[in-house]
Amino acid sequence: MAETTTDQRLAKGARSRASIARHAADVASVEGLNGVSIGRLAADLGISKSGIATLFGSKESLQLAAVQAAREVFTARVIEPSLGVPRGVPRLRALVDRWFTHVTEPVFPGGCFRTATLVEFDSRPGPVRDAVAADHEDWIEFLTTEIRKAQDQGELPGRDADALAFELDAIISAVSTARQLGDETTVHTARAIVDRLLT
Repeated sequence: MAETTTDQRLAKGARSRASIARHAADVASVEGLNGVSIGRLAADLGISKSGIATLFGSKESLQLAAVQAAREVFTARVIEPSLGVPRGVPRLRALVDRWFTHVTEPVFPGGCFRTATLVEFDSRPGPVRDAVAADHEDWIEFLTTEIRKAQDQGELPGRDADALAFELDAIISAVSTARQLGDETTVHTARAIVDRLLT
């Protein structure tokens, strides 16, 4: 009986933590990770500061949880659905299409979380910057690996996999920034460039 009660309490704590971290990612997408604070989230969610502090301990831990929550959203929206597509250019196209959708139909109120936080923390050393950078590096490494797998199948011959991953990231990140500035015209141009890159 005691074990069941403990398990239920732990499960409830995990759900609360996940919900708060997800809201922190929403806030960070608009105001940056520096806009994430225990006080701000407590006011938004109607939770006591002490309750949030008990779950996270510090503003930095809350920021790190927001980075992880955003990573999980990206993985669920972009990566996981694409893994069912045959390996090679078809899978790359699926990844890019879902990536475009993630940017043009964002689940976060401030648009692409990764684009916003990379710019915010690129010159600020510390654990939060390290987490943001590691998330981006992991994505680029995953993309590069998928490009190399396509090349192993005889597709995209003569292309530099690292350069192609960099180009795709730069193009879609530029679309994200342009969209946040109110320019929707770049999506068509960017898609045309990506089509050429993957042909």
